[in-house]
Amino acid sequence: MARGGKATIRSGQDRIAAFDEMGGDGKPRPAYRVVAKWLATQSHERLEQLRREADVLFRRMGITFAVYHEGAGTERLIPFDILPRVFTAAEWRKISEGVIQRVIALNAFLSDIYATREILRAGRIPERLVLGNSLYRPEMEGLALPGGIYVNVAGIDIVRVDPDTFYVLEDNLRTPSGVSYMLENRNVMMRLMPELFGQGRIAPVDHYPDVLLRNLRSAAHPAAGSDPTVVLLTPGRFNSAYFEHAFLAEQMGIELVEGHDLFVRDDVVYMRTSEGPKRVDVIYRRLDDDFLDPLAFKFDSVIGVAGLLKAYRKKNVALANAIGAGVADDKAVYSYVPDMIRFYLCEEPILKNVPTWRLGEKDDLAYVLERLGELVVKEVHGSGGYGMLIGPKASKAEIAAYRQRILADPGNFIAQPTLALSTSPTFVEEGVAPRHVDLRPFVLSSADQVTLVPGALTRVALRAGSLVVNSSQGGGTKDTWVLEA
Repeated sequence: MARGGKATIRSGQDRIAAFDEMGGDGKPRPAYRVVAKWLATQSHERLEQLRREADVLFRRMGITFAVYHEGAGTERLIPFDILPRVFTAAEWRKISEGVIQRVIALNAFLSDIYATREILRAGRIPERLVLGNSLYRPEMEGLALPGGIYVNVAGIDIVRVDPDTFYVLEDNLRTPSGVSYMLENRNVMMRLMPELFGQGRIAPVDHYPDVLLRNLRSAAHPAAGSDPTVVLLTPGRFNSAYFEHAFLAEQMGIELVEGHDLFVRDDVVYMRTSEGPKRVDVIYRRLDDDFLDPLAFKFDSVIGVAGLLKAYRKKNVALANAIGAGVADDKAVYSYVPDMIRFYLCEEPILKNVPTWRLGEKDDLAYVLERLGELVVKEVHGSGGYGMLIGPKASKAEIAAYRQRILADPGNFIAQPTLALSTSPTFVEEGVAPRHVDLRPFVLSSADQVTLVPGALTRVALRAGSLVVNSSQGGGTKDTWVLEA
């Protein structure tokens, strides 16, 4: 395209037809009118300058992401797109109500399966998928949590396929990440384009750390008193999300600790400080169950706290999220979440699940093996976009190799149709072009309320036609705007 003059906006047809959230034919949809009007006045050079300035800001803030498959210690910036993704207040209301409904049901499910198991006795979910699941933790059986909240922080991944239809792609209930990028993306946008913010009423997201801290404090057991001590437990600086751990701890005004900073005495957790041991009441943990306590889980873990599980079971410390929450974000269990909503809430799901085949079931396996070239296949405990097969994008050799993986352990996989993820205008080398996006709103739960701020992490597949938005696979992020009514 010409480097002078106004920025070129390309319609760009992918191989998979997709809903364009901005709208085509020069007629922007209501949510994007302000952005479209602003874009019409911007040259390619101006947009490129803004992109470079954004990169500088992110580097100064130290916002990096560790990519393990590129080599130990490899860190890079997550690409940031300067064009926001925009939702109207009505669109956001549907998303908000849908994810809140979903998280309430998931918390009810977790409370149930570690206690009376009513949903299993009713035959609504196969017992083997739960009790035989590697993420099910017998250590949690019979332990009542305040308000029945197992998941204080949930990241629910959503994709859009048309103006009115949103699908939940997966539930992230263990240690969901990405909220720091939601917050910092907004900060950078406001610094770079204040004139654009002045043209629309955009709901704020900067109060997220305050809401999170309030929820974490409410998770403390009553014996902790009115001023519980909260810490954020990180695996350390080599973790891919370490920036986020440090960022959130700073924003909440709490201590960022590693396993060696904590110890257990008489079934009580303490933090080492320059003034001596200080009792800890709530741990916002950002490491997986297996590594939390070498006396209870992986004996060779050097990043956990010996004796933590016993202190937890004696209700001397609270953990967010709870041990054992991962069984509810298993990709096979995911397919039963609509049934959970009906069972526990007596409501119909507001947001749809993606149709899912469970390959541990004979008929589903036969169906999928005949159509591997058409479907997306995932490992039930997979994350980060790793271990997937995207049939329409795969070669015959890749499909054949993946078939052998499935046959070796069918129960380890699920399959879904290849959805035409919606696209959002994105500034790329050739100009402004549509790129596929997903959405991760963060839902905060306490015994009193379930809430989310009016914003989310939008991930964008920067390569033309790509459906993989994960940062670990080369995807980028966008600021997500919710227009106030």
